[in-house]
Amino acid sequence: QVQLVESGGGLVQAGGSLRLSCAASGSIRRINDMGWYRQAPGKERVLVAIIRSGISTDYADSVKGRFTISRDNAKNMVYLQMNSLKPEDTAVYYCNAIVVGMGSRYEYNYWGQGTQVTVSS
Repeated sequence: QVQLVESGGGLVQAGGSLRLSCAASGSIRRINDMGWYRQAPGKERVLVAIIRSGISTDYADSVKGRFTISRDNAKNMVYLQMNSLKPEDTAVYYCNAIVVGMGSRYEYNYWGQGTQVTVSS
């Protein structure tokens, strides 16, 4: 089994910054893609940023130039640096990882429990 634990959410004023962290632990052979998603009240969960095992990245248009995703493969961690935050960035942010478990050939999709980010105007 694999667990993802996020940290770093909170309340910040518009224009401020936050850094989210996500630690993966458990029976991990390899982590392929890692990403951050967010879900605002009454809306669907959407992709914010993704970083692949080859370190290529993609971002939602709404966060390009403001957010940066990175990962530390040695620590099984993924980060999201969020700058120039806007009230519309307010949401619960979820960490996601595509993991191949020890002794397995198959990859499975795992989610963290979510961390609240609130941006005040």
